[in-house]
Amino acid sequence: MQDLLPVALRCCMSKKVTSCIIELSNIMKAICGKVLNVEELEKVQDRAALTLCNLEKIFPPSFFTIMVHLVIHLPREAIIGGPVFYRWMYPIERFLSKLKSYCSNKRYPEGSIAKGYLEEECMTFCSRYLDVETRLNRPSRNAGLNDPNLDKTYLFQMSTNKS
Repeated sequence: MQDLLPVALRCCMSKKVTSCIIELSNIMKAICGKVLNVEELEKVQDRAALTLCNLEKIFPPSFFTIMVHLVIHLPREAIIGGPVFYRWMYPIERFLSKLKSYCSNKRYPEGSIAKGYLEEECMTFCSRYLDVETRLNRPSRNAGLNDPNLDKTYLFQMSTNKS
């Protein structure tokens, strides 16, 4: 979001909207940095308030949910808690989403999640000892690219069973 969104919106939005979104992206980039400067974050907090005021001039009131309002508080949280990547919840949320996908019985979700997780772990353990291609022993995408005998049209050849 911090780098690609301003580039993507530059040609399709008006200059007023684009400048506000670029400023919002710069604020997020300053907050998510690996090294934080307290003086810079205090300036970022002021810029965040001005940017949200400019966004209020452009977008309708229904755009401004509590999540948009939280942008004002993020620099202060970064000052208090340190770099953001130490406190990210994304890996935990992703793992919980994976566990949620194991739920097959809505009446007893805990049991079906435990059963699905156990099945996945058993399949992973057993697949390490089987002589079939699995996600664990699959060759990398670029395996064999340095082979001089590799045909130039290898991308378009069908793989065949050589039995």
